[in-house]
Parts: sequence; C-alpha cells; structure tokens
Amino acid sequence: MDNSQAPDLDPDRRSAIHRLNEVETLTRPQLDELPFGVIQVDLAGVVLAYNAAEAEIAGRDAAEVIGKNFFTEVAPCTNVEEFAERFREGVTHGKLHDTFPFRFTFTKGPVHVMITLHYDGSGDHAWIFVDLAPGA
Repeated sequence: MDNSQAPDLDPDRRSAIHRLNEVETLTRPQLDELPFGVIQVDLAGVVLAYNAAEAEIAGRDAAEVIGKNFFTEVAPCTNVEEFAERFREGVTHGKLHDTFPFRFTFTKGPVHVMITLHYDGSGDHAWIFVDLAPGA
C-alpha cells in the first residue's frame, strides 16, 4: 500500500516528509530540529541515527538505541509483515517509498503514528520517518 500523499498529516509536515532527498544533507543537530521522528538504519535495520523527536515519541534516548536492530531490539512490535517486511522487500528491490498508519505498543501505552519508509537504492542506509497521527 503506497499512500505517499499522507493525507492525515498537516501540510507543513507532509511537505517536509516529501522532501526526503534533502534529509541526506542534514547534520545530526539539524535532524534533531525536525518536527517528526527520524531513524536512519542500515540495510539490515541497525539504527545509525535517531533524532530528538523520535526519542520523545518513543521515550527512548538515542544512545540507548544506536547500534541495535530497530525491528528486533528497539521496536519489536514493528517486526511484522506490514512494517518490517515492507522494509525488507523495498531494500531487496532497491527502491522504497511507502507511507502507512501504524500503532506502536509502548509500555506507556499505544501510540498511533504515520510511518514513511524511504530507500532510494543508492546507499547503505534507509530512513524511517515517524509522525504522530492526528489526536495522538
């Protein structure tokens, strides 16, 4: 399911997510300034970068998750077909841009979000963008 229009996001955030190629040029402090969660992972799903907004959404510090597998160690609730398998298929095919709703099952309670998975096939990493769903 490719909902790259992400109709549930406000226009400013939707615009930011659709400018994905620019994220490659941002420094770590600039990633922290973004108003949505940003997780950079290698092609196996190991976390390389984790911005401040994502730390706030998940309640986990970047130092706690860097170097761990996102799907199995950081957010095992994502190790399902609708999330991790989409990621793996996109990486395998060398192209991934997919936006979909998801519900994280945190210990503090469920959090409804919009996820955007992005991989352009040209590098050794991919991106997971997390934005709170309206009302979350």
